[in-house]
Amino acid sequence: MEQVLKTRVYDLALETPLQEARTLSRELKNRILFKREDMQPIHSFKVRGACQKISTLSDAEKARGIITVSAGNHAQGVAYTAHHLGLRAVVVMPEIAPQIKVQSVRDWGSEVILYGQNVTEAEQYARKLQQEQNLTFVHPYDDPLVIAGQATVGLELLRQAPAEPYTVFIPVGGGGLIAGIATVLKAIRPDIKVVGVEPENADAMIRSIQAGHQVRLDHLDTFVDAVAVKQAGFHPFRLAQQHVDDWVTVSNHEVCLAIRDIYNNTRTFMEPGGALGTAGLKKYVQEKGLTGQTLITITSGANADFDRIREVAQRLFDGQRPVGEKGVVL
Repeated sequence: MEQVLKTRVYDLALETPLQEARTLSRELKNRILFKREDMQPIHSFKVRGACQKISTLSDAEKARGIITVSAGNHAQGVAYTAHHLGLRAVVVMPEIAPQIKVQSVRDWGSEVILYGQNVTEAEQYARKLQQEQNLTFVHPYDDPLVIAGQATVGLELLRQAPAEPYTVFIPVGGGGLIAGIATVLKAIRPDIKVVGVEPENADAMIRSIQAGHQVRLDHLDTFVDAVAVKQAGFHPFRLAQQHVDDWVTVSNHEVCLAIRDIYNNTRTFMEPGGALGTAGLKKYVQEKGLTGQTLITITSGANADFDRIREVAQRLFDGQRPVGEKGVVL
């Protein structure tokens, strides 16, 4: 908590609004609020953790240059911070990283290296470069200072949200965001319920919670690329064990529906990871039969390029078309 209260994130990050989703609230018969992290300068909450970590490095660590690994949003946070602090930054991204994220990192002046098919493979290469070039590694989620930066979302919720108890639905990949938010909320308001949301085929954190130890996935669905990690971080896992109340997994189709819902309420097109929390919120409401409650979700990222927009639209369109006897879309 001390690092959260001594935060440096507002040197570069914004305090984002908590916005009521009126249409979705009416449809779900609950009060739905979006914490608009897509409105950050890099259109993702990741600027918080990157700024907090890099700002607290020693002069010697900064002088060596920094290196990180990311599918895109943390990469942008590191590149944005390094640009403003005048630091060299090397960013290793998987080959599947969306072009809009790759280009953004380059536009902020960082060196981009594309390697591997997922973040895990990219990280192995980044660690090799770190040793060869004596760079300072900035982990995207498994670092207490990065987690402290993401925790500032929780501090803002405590100021912005209604006084009555509410439930927060948080997208989960490596786990830095949910670890930070849950730790802050439970320390101040233990009556607030925290629910983690993962894709069905990229659910490393949920499987780890169920097993009682970190689980590494053999296979990974990368449709929700921002959270596609084979293993959740150690520090996030430990904190999630202590502070997260419940979990839910969602399908890719449910994520696409949530992207449409957010667009209808905000006129903003989320990337799949940015709509993950909303997809979990909707499923949880339906499964639990919730009505008349205040439910908050984090719209965590809006870095979607046109190819991804087309893919989401096609998935929704195909899901509405009739299916033939052999399962072929007609």
